[in-house]
Amino acid sequence: MIRAYKFLLRPTARQTVALGEMLRDHCSLYNGALQERRDAYRHASKTTVRYGDQSAQLKEIRAFDPERQGRWSFSSQQATLRRLDKAFAAFFRRVKAGRTPGYPRFKGVGHFDTVVFPKDGDGCRWDSTPHDRQTRVRLQGIGHVRVHQHRPVRGRVKTISLKREGNRWYVVLACDNVPAEELPSTGAIVGIDMGVAQFLTTSDGEHVANPRFLQAAADELAEAQRHLATFPKRTKRRTKAHRAAARKVAKLHGKIRRQRADFHHKTARALITDHDVIAHERLNTSGMTRTPKPKPDPDNDGAFLPNGAAAKAGLNRSILDAGWAQFLGILANKAESASRLVVPVDARNTSRTCPECGHVAKENRVTQAKFQCTACGFAANADHVGAVNVLNRAGLVLCAAA
Repeated sequence: MIRAYKFLLRPTARQTVALGEMLRDHCSLYNGALQERRDAYRHASKTTVRYGDQSAQLKEIRAFDPERQGRWSFSSQQATLRRLDKAFAAFFRRVKAGRTPGYPRFKGVGHFDTVVFPKDGDGCRWDSTPHDRQTRVRLQGIGHVRVHQHRPVRGRVKTISLKREGNRWYVVLACDNVPAEELPSTGAIVGIDMGVAQFLTTSDGEHVANPRFLQAAADELAEAQRHLATFPKRTKRRTKAHRAAARKVAKLHGKIRRQRADFHHKTARALITDHDVIAHERLNTSGMTRTPKPKPDPDNDGAFLPNGAAAKAGLNRSILDAGWAQFLGILANKAESASRLVVPVDARNTSRTCPECGHVAKENRVTQAKFQCTACGFAANADHVGAVNVLNRAGLVLCAAA
């Protein structure tokens, strides 16, 4: 199986400057290649420039600019050009499908944060000092950078990526042939219902509270964003205070993101450890958090009727703060590694169906937390009812598969 390992880097001051220069030069290469494609297509000949054409020019570019482009790994520069080629391939695919195309855009230095090395040993070497107790990664043009390796790496390292998040640097290893870490069988099966009031409820009646990390940091984040808004949005060069204000906002968002990911990993691990089969709703979070369409007022030209956008915005914020999609992805990955089974089921009417008599009605859901069947009078917690129905549907899916 394939697995990714992410470790924090501990670069020196000089190495930090060199890492920033590497990102800057790769960003310049990406933007230059994009400009070449735009100019070639705008020409009267409508010439199409492809990855092979631009990759063949790298040797001349490196020789022309040895102080910048010539410092870095040739393979990593090819990976940057492939990244642009994939962006154009996705653009043409969306055009063909009739979707909103989204033409590839130029990258600002602050928005280009990843450099990929396609092969371990080609411009980048993992564990470059095996004789030393401290793990290091060697990067061409930078040197041996100390790595905070908090867990062992299994399998064979294939690709290595350098990533910047705020003022932190990470190395991401993509490994294949990683052995599965199977857990002992428990014989237990559970259904879970995702929610906002409670993060999830199991079919056994257990509730996992929603930590609401974004809401907890809302006041501090709002103050930092208000301070950032006092600076001009469009400027060629930010002042020192402007850069500090932007770093403060990015730091808070990074902390919230890490807290949420840590909570998701621990919650998923607990479910995987205690159950052999986990069933959950197949959720379309992008559709659930879509902004309501405006309602034109037929009596007043140019006016609109209330469409509930304000209330929907609060619900969307709560759904995105819970991070259902990220959690379900983590749950699926951990289940595969532990040889557990995750079963997604249809989410329609799971909280409106009576588990006793099977009656389906909107009126069964009395409130957000209370369920009472209008046919047989069965009453229970609404989230618990949803989890039980998810478990029942998973049983039908498993029987059909068998």
